[in-house]
Amino acid sequence: MLRNSSRILASSSSTSALRRSGVRTLVVARNVAKPQLARAAIPAQQQIVFRSAFHSSSLLLAETVKVPQMAESITEGTLKQWNKQVGDSVSQDEEIATIETDKIDVSVNAPMAGKIVELLAEEDSTVTVGQDLFKIEPGEGGGEGSGAASEKDKSQPSGAAKSEAKNAEEGNKDQAAPEAAKEKGASEEVHQKQDQKAPALEKSEAEKPAPKKEESSPAPAPKKEEKPKKDEGAKPEKALGSRNETRVKMSRMRQTISTRLKASQNAAASLTTFNEIDMSSLMDFRKLYKDGILKADGVKLGFMSAFAKASCLALKEIPAANASIEGDTIVYRDYVDLSVAVATPKGLVTPVVRNAESMGLIEIEKAIAELGKKARDNKLGIEDMSGGTFTISNGGVFGSLYGTPIINLPQAAVLGMHAIKEKPVVVNGQIVIRPIMVVALTYDHRLLDGREAVTFLVRVKEYIEDSRRMLLPSPL
Repeated sequence: MLRNSSRILASSSSTSALRRSGVRTLVVARNVAKPQLARAAIPAQQQIVFRSAFHSSSLLLAETVKVPQMAESITEGTLKQWNKQVGDSVSQDEEIATIETDKIDVSVNAPMAGKIVELLAEEDSTVTVGQDLFKIEPGEGGGEGSGAASEKDKSQPSGAAKSEAKNAEEGNKDQAAPEAAKEKGASEEVHQKQDQKAPALEKSEAEKPAPKKEESSPAPAPKKEEKPKKDEGAKPEKALGSRNETRVKMSRMRQTISTRLKASQNAAASLTTFNEIDMSSLMDFRKLYKDGILKADGVKLGFMSAFAKASCLALKEIPAANASIEGDTIVYRDYVDLSVAVATPKGLVTPVVRNAESMGLIEIEKAIAELGKKARDNKLGIEDMSGGTFTISNGGVFGSLYGTPIINLPQAAVLGMHAIKEKPVVVNGQIVIRPIMVVALTYDHRLLDGREAVTFLVRVKEYIEDSRRMLLPSPL
């Protein structure tokens, strides 16, 4: 009877011990020969968490996003920056990264809503079309079920471990309390003994005879310090101002610009001719009609549209200025795709106005304004800058008096506009003050001779100084 009661007590105590801690239950379950009894002892909640963490995996849901197709002629680019990091939640079509190419910046957007799981490329590295770029886990802010279950599963053992560590610390504190009290009492006794010895030491020091004074001896004469020679050991004077240097890697666009401009200088037989244009007539025309045009069409009337129209008419008379060389062949065109140079923070770009020869002043102004806005907002596409048969560059907006623009190959010529300055000129035998603009035409001497280039620039001068000439079927 006593043996049965002791067995009952032992079994009940072991069962209660198993229920106290899930961690101890798991340890016992590994050592028990029959796993069914051990599983029965584990609480049902812990069994469910264990199964969900075993069967779920967020990696199976992740989708790999590749570098998109950028353009027919572009096969690689530089990963400029990551706009999102691992763990960030993104919505569909949200910009994840920016890839810089030779001409434009390409945005890589999220194909679905979810969470960024892994980044497969580093910033400033070269990436190619079709290369794996990043992994995304679909869902609203990423998958929540598996992640929550795994976090909960991880948090429970750590919580139990923390509680055990806390109990151990409390036990150590209880044991350390009497020892600290003993040390405190011992230190007080030591201080009392030191206080008793202190007067005796002071008394013995007072009874000691005073030390004899040593006979004063003459102090040695100080040695003369040898002054260093001026030539030896002279420190260089500290330079005034900062002498720091900053090295920044060239962007792909800047590298392309430098390569193309240098190639133009090496390939083309460049020559520049100049002329002066009296801007009085065009300025009066603009002053008279700019407010009405802005109110009716919502666009500002500038000088670019007039120079563009004048250039298109002059190109019709001098077709070689609108041609290009391909191998040993000259290609002449009956249309004008006008490249307009636009300065952006990243560099100079030349978006193209298609079929400018068939447009009026208002249409040209609208097209130029739209392309300029896209360039400043970094939204130009490859189709906006490809092609171009003739270029106009307006350095006058920055105050340039005159300069020699560089040809944009494979084009044959480029027209440079400059700042308007008041100058004294002779008109009908009288010296008068007129607003004068210096214009320059840089042309490829392989295609154009001097006579044709000068004729082209004179025609532009005539059209600008008397805009009524643009209405005539042929130049007079």
